[in-house]
Amino acid sequence: MKKGDYTILIADDDPDYLFQTVYVLKKAGYKTIAVESQAEAESVLSKFKPDLAIFDLMMENDDSGFILCYRLKRKYPEVPVILATAVARETGMSFSLDSETEKSWIRADRYLEKGIRADQLDQEIMKLLKL
Repeated sequence: MKKGDYTILIADDDPDYLFQTVYVLKKAGYKTIAVESQAEAESVLSKFKPDLAIFDLMMENDDSGFILCYRLKRKYPEVPVILATAVARETGMSFSLDSETEKSWIRADRYLEKGIRADQLDQEIMKLLKL
């Protein structure tokens, strides 16, 4: 399969970040579905299985991204999830997927700080999709 065969769901309540991420992913060759809330993402997931998802951590709730990771993995355990957030910059709190304990409750496959370069994001996606 080639990049154009993959659809990525992006959920982020920051319209500028959402626009930029969609632009970067389309330029890299992926199809995208962009939503601005946890509720919209859950609606998409009830009807459609994406090939990969990128969720913001804090949307209408401080833990929206965690909830979306959990719900997506419960329904589609094989779909890779990237949790993209600026929480460390905004709050000083940080998370990682370095330990099994963190992996067990975060349920994401990658945890990336916002501001990641377009080529780095594409590399992470290609690794997760095994391209």
